[in-house]
Amino acid sequence: MLRAFLLVVVGLAGDPEHGELFLKWGSSFADAAAKVGVPRERLVYLAEGKGATAASGRATREEIDKALASFAKAAEPEDVVYVVLFGHGSYDGQSARFNLPGPDITAADFNTMLRRIPARNVVFVNTSSSSGPFVEYLSGPGRTIITATRSGAEQFTTLFGGHFVDAMTSEAADADKNNRISMLEAFTYAKAEVARAYEREGLLATEHAMLDDNGDKNGSQTPSTTGADGKLAAALSLGSAADAAPLPADPKLRALYLERRDLERRVESLRLLKDSMPPAKYTSELERLVTDLALKTREIRTLEGDPKP
Repeated sequence: MLRAFLLVVVGLAGDPEHGELFLKWGSSFADAAAKVGVPRERLVYLAEGKGATAASGRATREEIDKALASFAKAAEPEDVVYVVLFGHGSYDGQSARFNLPGPDITAADFNTMLRRIPARNVVFVNTSSSSGPFVEYLSGPGRTIITATRSGAEQFTTLFGGHFVDAMTSEAADADKNNRISMLEAFTYAKAEVARAYEREGLLATEHAMLDDNGDKNGSQTPSTTGADGKLAAALSLGSAADAAPLPADPKLRALYLERRDLERRVESLRLLKDSMPPAKYTSELERLVTDLALKTREIRTLEGDPKP
């Protein structure tokens, strides 16, 4: 069964105004994840500042390592681990860093931590300035890397993080209208909103978001389901509101709902394996699961007295 593990980190703010903004983004993202089915026991929120009362702990290098170590013990190969960073970043020409109280954490540090995780798929989203070099350091099989900038030289505070958060609860971001916001949809929405914001102000954009999910260490500014980058990101989502909805009290109906959720996750897991399976086998398995899912939904509607087929 595909499960999501999520680490949200709000780093060093630098000033009160940015501190409030980053905390708002971090807490909003954690709340949105909970609403689409990521349970609190698989969600770690680390933050700094006076408004960080809802955080699980402080945003330090040690706490980040501790959180990812716990995911390494709990996650199974078919699960997905998500890491989302909000704050400031820096780049000295050689090393890209995410700024934290105490020692900063580098892209190389994160790579070492992520290697311990047995999950075949990892999503790493760095919404900070100077985040572009994280693509080269973290790119690899089964990894979806999203950065707010295309290089370390883009050092101004970014807008991408706020729009990425907005995407998680936006109907406009759900391009395929399946009630799930994929990482590709969130990226595409946030990137477009950033461009609009700069255009409204008549300013030259100082950030250019990138996505890499094919392991070639080269991010794309225009990923898609048919391009070099974008196929894996299109199949990954934190969940949907249906995953977090309370289950019916009726035992039979409750069992059917759980069976349907399991089928939905199996469809999602299968889509992640598409490129590694013979096309005919993939199509056959997908058709079988989609048919079973439709039949299960019909069974639920019948029991609930819904006349729709």
